[in-house]
Amino acid sequence: MAWEDRTPFEAIEFQFGLKEKEVIEFMRKNSLPSSFRMWRKRMKSRTTKHTALREEGIKRFKCSRQRGTGNKISKR
Repeated sequence: MAWEDRTPFEAIEFQFGLKEKEVIEFMRKNSLPSSFRMWRKRMKSRTTKHTALREEGIKRFKCSRQRGTGNKISKR
């Protein structure tokens, strides 16, 4: 969920109880250094990772391409 650009940190906290700083630490420990740097660079420029910065009409936690059951993203 953290790797997905459209999933807000609030959704991760709701489902797993991890705050933004804890998600960052998790990603730092479980990613390759270059992957973590690439992810952090992407997250700093994403307004969709924070619910407060999102557009008014977006109220869902999951991506529109995500299936109704489970956390898997459907293949096209």
